[in-house]
Amino acid sequence: MDLILHHYDFSNYAEKARLALGYKDLDWHSVIIPPTAPKPDLTPMTGGYRRTPVLQVGADIYCDTRRIMQELERLCPEPTFYPAGLETTANMIAYWAENQLFRPMSLYVSGSNLDVLPDNLQADRSRMRGLPEPSPETVRRAAKRSAPAVRVQIDWVEALFADGRDWAAGGAVTVADFALYHALWFLTARTDRLAFELEDRPRIQGWMARVTEFGHGTRQEMESQAALEVAARAKPMDGYQYDAFEEDPPLGAAVRVRADDYGRDPVEGELVELTSAKIGVRRQDAVLGDVVVHFPRLGYDLRAIQ
Repeated sequence: MDLILHHYDFSNYAEKARLALGYKDLDWHSVIIPPTAPKPDLTPMTGGYRRTPVLQVGADIYCDTRRIMQELERLCPEPTFYPAGLETTANMIAYWAENQLFRPMSLYVSGSNLDVLPDNLQADRSRMRGLPEPSPETVRRAAKRSAPAVRVQIDWVEALFADGRDWAAGGAVTVADFALYHALWFLTARTDRLAFELEDRPRIQGWMARVTEFGHGTRQEMESQAALEVAARAKPMDGYQYDAFEEDPPLGAAVRVRADDYGRDPVEGELVELTSAKIGVRRQDAVLGDVVVHFPRLGYDLRAIQ
């Protein structure tokens, strides 16, 4: 089944997914989506979810890079993202990188590059967090406040490699490398104005060079309408898992899923998969028919619809 990545070029999370595809040397189709709402050719598949990127495999739609990487691992187990003995450490580093590190990083980078970002980007991102649209002055002040938190944590990253390790969690590539890399990649994704923040950081520079060598796999462009046609022709896969906690909704329940931090557009449907790592919701689209939308368990709020 073809892999279709819905993304845009300067999305740091999309860069994480592109590198994951490259690490496993996979062929994939690229559908470029708008960086801001509306996303009319994406939301029919996701049921409302609009964060970037999204991986499509037929009529199965994978939201959030953590769930995307789980699915890539299932489809192509080697080389692995989850080497034995490093998974817990890797998950902890990845969680820190994508939360404590990336939030001030995003404010710092955005406020330092306002003139080269889409005009409506800040308004869109504020709406995703339920906040009013900020003025350019407010965004620049937020960048200035965030710079110290970024520098403190860049020092931590440099120190992480002081023991001579090649990879973030130790002796092998893990999900931590992808999560940490994309946060630092974002510093110079649009301009080189903040490149000085990584100067005199030889260990970070060496590690980033190693990650960059993963490449992006083999990419082929695809129009969004063609991706919709793929979803309409396909059927969701079989073999979903249910291994839930006693407090969870039962299999087949009508549920609502949404992110617990920002971009909290709800996705509703029938619960068809639930484990400690993943959630799957079947929904019916008037044009596409049945699709199953997949999320990671952590970071998403799952509730039965009463």
